[in-house]
Amino acid sequence: MKEERDVYLHDIPLDEAWARFTGALEAGGRWEPLPGESIPVADACGRVTAEPVWARMSSPHYHASAMDGYAVRAGDTAGATETRPVQLQLVGSVTGQGEEDVARPAQAVNTGAPLPLWADAIIMVEDAQLLDDEDRPRSSLERPTCRIEIRASVARWQHVRPMGEDMVATELVLPANHVLRPVDLGAIAGSGHSTVCVRRKPRVAIIPTGSELVPVDREEPVRPGEIVEYNSMVLAAQVEGWGGQVTRWPIVADCFDDIRAAVREAAGTHDLVLVNAGSSAGTEDYTAPVVADLGKVLVHGVAVRPGHPVILGVIGNHGKAGNQVPVVGVPGYPVSAALTGEILVEPLLARWLGRPSEPRPTIEAAISRQVLSPMGDDEFLRVAVGQVGKRVVATPLGRGAGTISSLVRADGIVLIPRFSEGLQAGEIVTVKLYRSSRSIANSVVAVGSHDLTVDLLAQFLAERAPGMRLTSANVGSLGGLMALRRGEAHVAGCHLLDPETGEYNRAYVSRYLPGREVVLVTLVEREQGFMVPAGNPAGLSGWDDLQQGELRYVNRQRGAGTRVLLDYELARRGIAGDSVAGYERQEYTHLAVAAAIASGTADYGLGIRAAASALGLDFVTLAFERYDLAIPREHYESDLLRPLLELLSDEAFRAAVLALPGYDAGRMGETRIVKS
Repeated sequence: MKEERDVYLHDIPLDEAWARFTGALEAGGRWEPLPGESIPVADACGRVTAEPVWARMSSPHYHASAMDGYAVRAGDTAGATETRPVQLQLVGSVTGQGEEDVARPAQAVNTGAPLPLWADAIIMVEDAQLLDDEDRPRSSLERPTCRIEIRASVARWQHVRPMGEDMVATELVLPANHVLRPVDLGAIAGSGHSTVCVRRKPRVAIIPTGSELVPVDREEPVRPGEIVEYNSMVLAAQVEGWGGQVTRWPIVADCFDDIRAAVREAAGTHDLVLVNAGSSAGTEDYTAPVVADLGKVLVHGVAVRPGHPVILGVIGNHGKAGNQVPVVGVPGYPVSAALTGEILVEPLLARWLGRPSEPRPTIEAAISRQVLSPMGDDEFLRVAVGQVGKRVVATPLGRGAGTISSLVRADGIVLIPRFSEGLQAGEIVTVKLYRSSRSIANSVVAVGSHDLTVDLLAQFLAERAPGMRLTSANVGSLGGLMALRRGEAHVAGCHLLDPETGEYNRAYVSRYLPGREVVLVTLVEREQGFMVPAGNPAGLSGWDDLQQGELRYVNRQRGAGTRVLLDYELARRGIAGDSVAGYERQEYTHLAVAAAIASGTADYGLGIRAAASALGLDFVTLAFERYDLAIPREHYESDLLRPLLELLSDEAFRAAVLALPGYDAGRMGETRIVKS
């Protein structure tokens, strides 16, 4: 056990960890592509060919007419012109005559019909004129006739699909290790096959472990200390998307013997075992000891963030010689689990399926702010990406390994290499995209103060203008204006009170965006006040209650409009910020402040009524404020923002806003021009 613990403590570079893992698999004969299986062609889309597909028959397998018209001998049409037309005698079922009975035969055929053995060309039906026995033109094939008249000659094999035009028997149709597309299925069937040999899907077992876990479909409410188990669902969807076949085990409690039994059973019937959680070095982390007991731990700890407590090992398949099964101990934090799948599981499945690891599209972008990174680790940084004018900007998202919402919001990943100190603001980085570049170009980037109605805007924009997105980053009102100044956003949400004029936002826009013409568009007016536990046990009633030193306050970050309002009211009353217990504790959204109070780690905080209501808190109204969208003139007049601005006069959107507690939409859509 000591050896594995030391390996974990020292962390291994990703490339070295991968080399250890693949080296062990290669030595055990588990690094080659999986064998093939024969399945119906109709079921094969997305599968990978295990062997080449050779044509069993030609396509077409006969000379076929490419048009509706008349089969003829090309030589019989020679000399036909507008002034000297040539007449041909119809033969076949219509006339009862054969081509041997006439000098210049023609036979009516439909598209795809076999070409008569004596013919070598097709005249299109619209290029021939039907004649009756008295040489009067006719316009239909409905009744028998004997002759056609043509006014232009045709070349040999004109309008004929020769046998083998598409594929010739014995020709290679598709190579091995080819991912089958819908059109490929047609080619396989057209070449004479009803089945195709494809790589067997890798069988992957996913075992969630942890005594604190509860199933997602449990009817009882989730209690403190319990965690809804969804990592196995995410991993399973990833594996299936990469071509694997998944078995999800029931939750296994933190017990060495139970985990050992589950892993041993899974190894008997699967190609890969993923054990989720228990991969660290705590007293109830049993994955490494289980792998060591059943086989060998190759790596315990990889120098990547998030996800460094990864375990890579091999275990015996019920003692069968030469048939070791790889096992990956997947970290329990959701982001670590998902990224472990991308970094380590997908390349292994790709190898077994005989295809290259799936590449992601990339885009070059400027990082919006400085990012410091641990020197010894490769960091996979989640970013939101937007195109503002001609500039593509990547905004870092939350870096916590437990914040799966950051992956939901992420447009891509930026790799910060180990031994790098991080990224400088404005530095050009390569983003591996989770979304298409078209989606990035159709994204409205909003940076600034948090408000619930911005989330509603995003929802309605997606519904009203399919293909468009509103992405938002909560950095506070001043942070939003600075993002506009740097050209990193289209829109900034702000609610900054000017203590000298009592007006919201105009003075700050003039100060922070000098020389720019900016349109302030009112979104809402909203209530600000103290969010307090249900029943308001401390009896808070106004600003003067900030002096109650025994109560724990939770603040907003510096630059947030709510923080500006607080500091303004403190200054008016001569109250020093450091005299407010909890003044230095900062959160970045109203909902985060509400969550701190609801969880009991704070007694009160300043925020909006809607956030208090969302978490069942009481609310003490202190002020009404104006929340504006600051939009530079060039963006305000652009086609990109038009669908967003149109929502401000959408009655359904207004109704949805008014359904939230503490909002007034009476001034929604009003504009003020700020020139400085």
